[in-house]
Amino acid sequence: MVLRPLVRTLVVPVLGLSLSGLSAPPAAAETPAPAKVVNINQASAAELTRLPRVGQKLADRIVEHRAGHGPFRRIEDLMEVKGVGEKMFAGLKPYLTVSGPTTLGEKVASKGSRGGTAKAGTKSGPRSSKAKAPKASA
Repeated sequence: MVLRPLVRTLVVPVLGLSLSGLSAPPAAAETPAPAKVVNINQASAAELTRLPRVGQKLADRIVEHRAGHGPFRRIEDLMEVKGVGEKMFAGLKPYLTVSGPTTLGEKVASKGSRGGTAKAGTKSGPRSSKAKAPKASA
């Protein structure tokens, strides 16, 4: 009778600890993958074209602006460059930094498309060729 409470006090906590280790993810999985970013203060025009919706002309404008005005203090200063508005900046923001190395290695596809699918409620086929009825003269 004395042995049973002793076994419970020893086995149950040990069993609980061993089972809790099974559900925990491995320590290596806790480190997040490095972000894919472009340092707008150091990137070349070719590196800037990897950003979504940034072509060669805009990349050249960014480099020229940086050369004429000095380094960007914050990523929001990129909106001072002609062709970068609030909407475009919102799409670029996850990929921008003003410090550290450029880690974006390949072109990022833009998420939107121009004229891809028809909006709801609009006709997507050819327009109707029905002729209007002639007006009755009085």
